[in-house]
Amino acid sequence: MEAQEDCTIRRGQPIRRYQNDYKPDGHTSATMIVNQPQYLNVGRPTVRIAVYLVTGVFLIMDIEQNFTAHQILAVIQSEGELGLSRTSLLTGQTVFALWLCSSSLEVQLRPNHKPIEMAAKWNRLVRKYSSQSKESDEEPLLCLRRNVFLSRIDEEQIKEAKVLELLYAEARNNVLQGRYPCEGQARYASLGALQARIELGPYNPQSHTLAFFRKHRGRFLPHHYTSPSLLLGLGLGLGLVGGKGAPEARLLEQYKRIPNHTGTNANPRKLIRKYLEFCWSLPCYGAAFFQGQIERPVRGLASWITNRDMQVLIAINSSGVYIVDDMQCSLLLGLRYSELSWEMAKPSDEGNLDCLPCLFLQFPVRENGARVYKILQVFSRQAIMMDTLISGFTEEQRRHGANGDVANVDRLTDHSIGSNTGSFTNKLSKFTLATFDDEGRCIGQMGSWSFQ
Repeated sequence: MEAQEDCTIRRGQPIRRYQNDYKPDGHTSATMIVNQPQYLNVGRPTVRIAVYLVTGVFLIMDIEQNFTAHQILAVIQSEGELGLSRTSLLTGQTVFALWLCSSSLEVQLRPNHKPIEMAAKWNRLVRKYSSQSKESDEEPLLCLRRNVFLSRIDEEQIKEAKVLELLYAEARNNVLQGRYPCEGQARYASLGALQARIELGPYNPQSHTLAFFRKHRGRFLPHHYTSPSLLLGLGLGLGLVGGKGAPEARLLEQYKRIPNHTGTNANPRKLIRKYLEFCWSLPCYGAAFFQGQIERPVRGLASWITNRDMQVLIAINSSGVYIVDDMQCSLLLGLRYSELSWEMAKPSDEGNLDCLPCLFLQFPVRENGARVYKILQVFSRQAIMMDTLISGFTEEQRRHGANGDVANVDRLTDHSIGSNTGSFTNKLSKFTLATFDDEGRCIGQMGSWSFQ
């Protein structure tokens, strides 16, 4: 391939363990551009860049400035040590894609995007699509991550160990960051135990003690389990930390139960696949995440004084749209495309920075035996990006006729919503909603919600 003739690659040494999706914390020199443009003998400018992997290593590449994401991916996939060449394509979709990521914005690059050009205008993109209100000089990192358009069915066919390791590392990070919420401590304990077995090897009673897992709780359990407020709420902060009910104690018990089969020590591939199989069942798996905010329900006079907007993540994958409280690792709302209508609206006053675009999400619920429709308003500068992604996934479902429900996926102007209500556990009391009947009449409003 021509792209490979003008590009070299060097494997970098581990620079740090990424626990926050490559988001710079202000104390790292991590960057995409390693040096300034130089010139080849033929007169074409080149630049040295770093491509960051979820495993905590990076790749150094010398590329031409106008290289596309597709050309860079081709070079990475040709690197034999990474073991990615055999999985370059699955039913027309690559397993991995290049992303530009910073603390304010994450964007999966299209094959024809030019990362150097995109990075040069990153701050303009941040001001346009993020909640960053002040001038920012943050630099994005060029990352290799799972392709959001890769279907779970295709992913389940992957056998290559190196590819599975990268998918595992990304899933693990999303679990620990609260992006892949689970219901109940037991599930987090199971995932943490699998992670411990993969990364620590077989259980050793001398070294893998309760004290060890208490010290390293944040390495194996989501961040909300390490916060003092949660521990106090569970009654674990009053001398009970490390007791039988503590998260790390559950994790240790699960860890002990994992059998030590011959041959598993040298090759944890089966455990990695088991971890992924668990994650494949999670609603938010494989999603792209967007920053947004929702209006909190008003309860009492004090609520009007305090900030009533709640920061949330909006997770969008091939199955549906999800509202996630990543601080509490909680799935607040999950909607399959078969039960969803949506509409994107521009701000009424585009000159006012405090007036945000929004995404209206409409879905059916049952109240007092009757089916009604709720509409949630999600405010976000990334609303247009979410609208584009949802449109892409629903169009894909229409083409393939998935589950026979695709005809029900539509915009808010069409009230024909699927009858598959209650697919996920929804916490509607967390939201400020409007309610409509079958004929489209508004029969209930909350807070400052208004429909025009």
